[in-house]
Amino acid sequence: MSQPARAITPSHPQLETAKQHLGELISFDTVSKNSNRALIDHMAVQFGRLGAEITFLPDATGEKVNLVARFGPEGQPGVVLSGHTDVVPAEEDSWLTPPFAMQERDGRLYGRGACDMKGFAACVMAAAPAIAAADLQRPLYLCFSYDEEVGCLGAPDIARHLAALPVPPEFAIIGEPSEMKLVTGQKGKIAMRATVTGTSGHSSFSPRHVNAVEYAGRVLQLITKRAAEYETAGPFDREFTVPHATLLATMISGGVATNVTPDHCSFTFELRSIGENDPEGEMAALIESAGEINAEMQQRAPGCGIAFSRIFAYPAMNDARNSAGFRTLADLMPEYGGKVSYGSEGGVFEQIGGIPSVIVGPGSIEQAHKPNEFVEINQIENCLEFLDGLTARLSGV
Repeated sequence: MSQPARAITPSHPQLETAKQHLGELISFDTVSKNSNRALIDHMAVQFGRLGAEITFLPDATGEKVNLVARFGPEGQPGVVLSGHTDVVPAEEDSWLTPPFAMQERDGRLYGRGACDMKGFAACVMAAAPAIAAADLQRPLYLCFSYDEEVGCLGAPDIARHLAALPVPPEFAIIGEPSEMKLVTGQKGKIAMRATVTGTSGHSSFSPRHVNAVEYAGRVLQLITKRAAEYETAGPFDREFTVPHATLLATMISGGVATNVTPDHCSFTFELRSIGENDPEGEMAALIESAGEINAEMQQRAPGCGIAFSRIFAYPAMNDARNSAGFRTLADLMPEYGGKVSYGSEGGVFEQIGGIPSVIVGPGSIEQAHKPNEFVEINQIENCLEFLDGLTARLSGV
């Protein structure tokens, strides 16, 4: 007996276009150490041809550039679609195919940035012709930044630019990989470096020296103790994947030989905070708690001590579900996915631009920053459908 024909689910009409755009975007090596200018110019040409108002926001060197493309009328509170253009390095030997050449296999699209987050950018580019053709009643701002992966360095200029408009946007959707679920919270981060200076000499005379590694270890104990307090005493937000702030050392170096007392040691550490924390105050308190150790070192030898310096920081993204912008689009939002411990530019838009934000984007964060990074093709389709609904809503359909 013959089997009945299996129903074939039609793909989104813009799927192939999105795949083409993704292949082109992946081919730009926008690892954060490199310029993103060529990719931004590529996107700007596409949007400009469709009639978007294009604004470039370069850094001081001109090698890194933010892009803001506006479709729709000025003078109305609009919506932001935000993504970053930089990616993490792809130097691992375990890549099965070249990381900057997209490959399709087994229902997935592979390449560095496929999910984090050029997949979202490709969907926006594929949706742009329909956005341009729509009778938008409110503006849609397509915003793409530089250097998110090294501290959200470009997004603050976008947030300030949007906040300074006569009528700023009222809502932002960040396209970080969330498996196309609605994410309403993201932790903030402060990344720090501690530089410990001691005195050196032959290790057989170690009592006469100020051992920088040992004093660094005492500061690390303070960090570990405070981290344990966050874990046991909170504050807590159970909607986060890790429901409290985290504090940990991430890299360390020091010393020159096994028989030399080390006169230097440096390490990095980070605080990831939730909205209920006071990250600036808590970091200041932690550094103050190292004051006794620093004073002891200075007393033992001139020039010794501990210096703290900030590497970068970005704010937490708080829950936007009570904002007017969210309520307007609430029925378009996908399944709720909670809150996440990874960083995004949502907190920057909220805290600097005054624009309530959520995260909705294709792909899984589990695939980000790994060899053979991929995005599922059905995630791309889901994102295109979401953008269709948003375009219709802004058109008053």
